[in-house]
Amino acid sequence: MADSAPSNSAVWQASPKQDQRARLFRIYNHYRLVVSFILAALLFVSFGEINLRFKMPDLYQASVLSYLALNVFLALLMMAGFRPQQRHITLSILIDVLAMHGFLLFSTGITGGLANLVIVSVAAGNILTPSRMGIFYAALAALCSLGVAGWSVVTLNHNPDEIVRAGSLGILYFAAAFLLQNITHRMVRSEELASSRALSIIELEQINRQIIQRMRTGILVTDRFGLVRLANAAADELLSGGASIKGQDPASPRYPLPAPLKQGLEQWLKTPALRTEPFQAGPLSPLLQANFTRLHQERGDQILVFIEDMSKVTQQAQQMKLASLGRLTAGIAHEIRNPLGAISHAAQLMAESEHLDTGDRKMLEIIQRHSRRVNGIVENVLDLSRRQAADTELVDLAEWLTEFCEDYKQTAGAARGQPIEIELSLAQTIPPARFDRSQLEQVLVNLCDNGLRFSLLQSDTLCILMTAGASADGERAFLDIRDEGPGIDVEHRSSVFEPFFTTDKSGTGLGLYLARELCEANQAHLSLLEDDQPGCCFRITFAHHGRHI
Repeated sequence: MADSAPSNSAVWQASPKQDQRARLFRIYNHYRLVVSFILAALLFVSFGEINLRFKMPDLYQASVLSYLALNVFLALLMMAGFRPQQRHITLSILIDVLAMHGFLLFSTGITGGLANLVIVSVAAGNILTPSRMGIFYAALAALCSLGVAGWSVVTLNHNPDEIVRAGSLGILYFAAAFLLQNITHRMVRSEELASSRALSIIELEQINRQIIQRMRTGILVTDRFGLVRLANAAADELLSGGASIKGQDPASPRYPLPAPLKQGLEQWLKTPALRTEPFQAGPLSPLLQANFTRLHQERGDQILVFIEDMSKVTQQAQQMKLASLGRLTAGIAHEIRNPLGAISHAAQLMAESEHLDTGDRKMLEIIQRHSRRVNGIVENVLDLSRRQAADTELVDLAEWLTEFCEDYKQTAGAARGQPIEIELSLAQTIPPARFDRSQLEQVLVNLCDNGLRFSLLQSDTLCILMTAGASADGERAFLDIRDEGPGIDVEHRSSVFEPFFTTDKSGTGLGLYLARELCEANQAHLSLLEDDQPGCCFRITFAHHGRHI
């Protein structure tokens, strides 16, 4: 299959050659048309002299008019869009060489000025056909010139010097052929080298564009007035918060920067040495850090902006801390679990005693509850330390969420001993989500467990609302998980994703942190949605389905 069609590069190189040959032949055809018009006009201007000086005036007139008609016909074909092939060019050069020698034969012979036109035809043939065929044109012209001169000397008793002139013209034909072929070959090699370098530049530009588009660092090119000219996918995703940063006019090639970033740009323009403060482009966007530099140091009319996700730095520090904690926990897990198991088992045995009063039983419940909490903390930290890399795939959210809700209602309802209500709302069009299925299930189980727990505290019902849809640009999917609980206080909203932070005495404080870590591992973003509706809503904004992780 690979050999059945030419490659793109071969087509790209062959097409300019054909176009250039067609342009040169069109120019040469214009020259032939002008020459034929001049020769035809001379028939009417000095017809009497032609009859007196030319050997065969009738044949000369007929051949000139035929040559004019042929060139007019070719010009009309070229105007109609005819694209000449190599055989047409070869045939035209041969006709010109023979026609010019016919004019010489019918007119004054080889000593006439028309002999110089043969040199032009030979030169044009070597430019249009820089190969052995060009030498053939020169040889044919030399033989024709010698034939015309010999016929004139033998039949018309002309001066034998015409043979010498014909030989000189033959030398000029071959000299023009060799010289122009050498020049043409050099030009062809230079053009091929330029075409090869141009193709390499195009390929390099495509590679650079793909690299920039796949970078996790956001890159923008803007002017001093805050109008974006270029932006890669990471910049759009970091600044969007689930919506396109192009704003009200997505079709416009220039669109304004988000307000916080534009303020940072104005501060940098006033004080370039001052590092800008981190900012959030929107309520759903992570904490970002922008760095500015001028694209052209001399002019300075364009500014290059690098946007880094500050949460990555924080997460790396937390990962290092948790990795150390995980190694420590793994080392002492056996020592912790043995006494913890003994404490829990002893508490269970004491709870079976019939001689305990109410106060003692409450103390035993506290021991058992905190034993389970310590065991949960150890398990969560171990899970963080031995978490595997994400094995992402495209997930049809509508189908997957329907199955998940059915399975979760059965398992969680049986564990809690009462029915669970999950209201699932799906948009008509939801882009595919690129995520690890097992990790997505782990994230949703964690968020649903939290939502059910707080819904039960507020309304004594186990109810959750799930909403799946597409972002404002229609290219990324999102999923909202909303509960009917009391919500999160304003002072705690910035801390809900920190490890070991919890407002529930029975919680470990690692659930939401682990859920966000799993989302970040799949290039998704988990955020707390701030709105005026009751309860608490967490949103998962999935990565673009076309981005490979």
